[in-house]
Amino acid sequence: MGKSRYRITVPQAPHFFTATINQWIPIFTRPATVNIIYGSWHYLQQTTTFQLYGYVILENHIHFIAQSDQLSKHIQSFKSWTARSILDRLCEHNADFLLKQFAFYKKSHKTQSQYQFWQEGSHPRMIQDEVILRQKLEYIHQNPVKRGYVEQPEHWRYSSARNYAGLNGLIDVFIDW
Repeated sequence: MGKSRYRITVPQAPHFFTATINQWIPIFTRPATVNIIYGSWHYLQQTTTFQLYGYVILENHIHFIAQSDQLSKHIQSFKSWTARSILDRLCEHNADFLLKQFAFYKKSHKTQSQYQFWQEGSHPRMIQDEVILRQKLEYIHQNPVKRGYVEQPEHWRYSSARNYAGLNGLIDVFIDW
């Protein structure tokens, strides 16, 4: 993750994250791209202690609450794998315009890659108690409503609001807190 004043100091506690596409480029407009996010979360859930409490995926950023015993490592892995997978997909589909933007806006110190998909950092905020957890979940779930995309949070397909409303979500979330 990028240099930031935000740090994960208690990895066993749930944390609120925001991950933003470089320059707010709208990339999560196709189900196949969104499925890369789900695939990464599902892999972490199956192979590590990663627990996903809630999330929303919008066209150019995601918010989520997660916890694990190696949270910093798992978030770094998530961002690295999703960036590589989505960039590979863009290359396969000759999305030259988007690729040129990710190359143009890449930070000069990012010498390992031709592109920069995610903005640096994810601004982790530790969730200290159930009250704050509920506030953050409400914020996450209301994002598509505030943008005018849907009238009810559970109507947004790419959100854990569906899980919390007792509907089938696209990925399991940890709701027994």
